[in-house]
Amino acid sequence: MSATIDATVHMPAPVVREKHARELPGLPMFFAGLVVFAVSVWVFVLGVVKADETGGNPPAGLLIAAVLLFLAATLIMRGLFTVAPGEARVLQFLGRYVGTVRTDGLRWANPFTTRQKISTRIRNHETATLKVNDADGNPIEIAAVVVWQVEDTARARFEVDDFVRFVGIQTETAVRHIATSYPYDNHEATGLSLRENADEITETLAIEIAARVQSAGVKVIESRLTHLAYAPEIAQAMLQRQQAGAVVAARTRIVEGAVGMVELALQRLAEQDVVELDEERKAAMVSNLLVVLCGDRSTQPVVNTGSLYT
Repeated sequence: MSATIDATVHMPAPVVREKHARELPGLPMFFAGLVVFAVSVWVFVLGVVKADETGGNPPAGLLIAAVLLFLAATLIMRGLFTVAPGEARVLQFLGRYVGTVRTDGLRWANPFTTRQKISTRIRNHETATLKVNDADGNPIEIAAVVVWQVEDTARARFEVDDFVRFVGIQTETAVRHIATSYPYDNHEATGLSLRENADEITETLAIEIAARVQSAGVKVIESRLTHLAYAPEIAQAMLQRQQAGAVVAARTRIVEGAVGMVELALQRLAEQDVVELDEERKAAMVSNLLVVLCGDRSTQPVVNTGSLYT
């Protein structure tokens, strides 16, 4: 089945793949920024004090050092960011992807990078109830739910415009394709059907959805059909058909049982030599027993007060 899915779903190969970004723990860098900021303030105050002592302008070297230290402290603080559990940060430098940070907590990276937040939590997507035609052309209603998670943040960010919307559209497309590939009910024919082979159908659905959303860096955890029924305009007719099939199946079992009982009765009569019956009387006996065993209503016995042949 996977070979069929691979042959029908052709997604482009991803251009970028997730890689680990160069980053440092945030707390040491935070304290380093505070120290540099404190030093810049101390140097500026020292320059002001020397200017008061000499009665002139503050030394230019101290002022330049104070400004440079303040800019360094600002850059250090700007490189700090937080990552919550179940989230990742995609880093870009001048439009170029430089890596992903998945470690939660306070982190530090190049202050000139931009950081895009992407959730890596498990999500559910439930399709609306879709009205499609099955493989036999019968209109049916079908809906499904897919459990998915972002596996590659780089592909989710750069391969598609909106990976959440992409998953929704591709899931609906896969559900429609599966619904049109199989009949709702095989009516005792060979092959899979949507109603009777739910496990196989959902497995095929999960494979197709996974193939469609793989280019967006999404992993499908599970998918299930949540609604499956004939469309209202043919539901009553199909119900009558199912009821007729059930009646025929029940009658078949009754006839098979009745024939077995008649055969057993004739065999026991012959073995125990209870009565000798010619072919005509055997046929009459078989007919009467079948009427009794297969009839819908209770039979009324007729007592023969004469001989067997009158």
